[in-house]
Amino acid sequence: MTLTAGSNLEKILKSGQKAVTCECGPPRGADAEHFRHKAAFLKDCADAVNVTDNQTAVVRFCSLAACTILMDMGIEPLMQMVTRDMNRIALQSNVLGAAAVGIKNLLCLTGDHNSFGDHPQSKNVHDLDSVQLLDCVRRMRDEGKMISGTEVDGRPAMFIGAAANPFADPFEFRVVRMAKKIQAGAQFIQTQCIYDMDRFSKFMEMANDMGLTEKCFIMAGITPFKSVGMANYMKKFVPGIIVPDEYITRLKGVPKDKVAEEGIKIAVEQIQQCLEMKGVAGIHLMAIEWEERAPEILKAAGLLPRPKV
Repeated sequence: MTLTAGSNLEKILKSGQKAVTCECGPPRGADAEHFRHKAAFLKDCADAVNVTDNQTAVVRFCSLAACTILMDMGIEPLMQMVTRDMNRIALQSNVLGAAAVGIKNLLCLTGDHNSFGDHPQSKNVHDLDSVQLLDCVRRMRDEGKMISGTEVDGRPAMFIGAAANPFADPFEFRVVRMAKKIQAGAQFIQTQCIYDMDRFSKFMEMANDMGLTEKCFIMAGITPFKSVGMANYMKKFVPGIIVPDEYITRLKGVPKDKVAEEGIKIAVEQIQQCLEMKGVAGIHLMAIEWEERAPEILKAAGLLPRPKV
């Protein structure tokens, strides 16, 4: 029997309303006030706030601790957990610990390779991959069993999600990969940053044709451009991201002091285009180190105030 997580995010999605999640990354130190300052901008703007897990393989304070800070602030957290750094013992332990302190949403990820981070000499664990982690959490919740077969004394009632990249090659495999995650237990999907709207539209068409949007809630990932340099960097150096030249031309075509505003305008347009696509259940806004602009973006996109369920 599936236990209901009772998360606000789950309720919004199941009600049929367009959901909103935002992202807030912990700092590279123990400065909790810095994290609280960023998170405060997201309160009442999102149905849940993602907390990243040592993103880009850089050491930061842990996702579990950051989630407890969000709960203390009255913000529902969505805890990310990567398989890169922990074996199955630690992963299952973290799931149980997160559920025990009241975390109701979990995003299961593989994680960026250690070679991209500040400890390239460290070992990648990958005892499980993200699909296996999804299946593990689902079994702990629904069947009350750990991977070893040991019974769980107090099942983790969590709303389980995964990530999808609609733009990595081979393109046709992206939907198949997402289907495997849904079969393993993903109840919602958050995509990577979307800039190529035509390609994402084709991705959603395939997802609809396979019936995946009837089995899982798909949330479109949006990251606003802060500058021309950011757009160029993402186009040239971020794997799996396609940035059409038209956006870079638009950003170059406005005065320097108006570039950020144009980036926000583009993000609002992208949100509205995504929400018009069949099967898109919500928006995952990743305003990286620009959390203070998230309310403005969501309001302009018609996604504020957030509904109460």
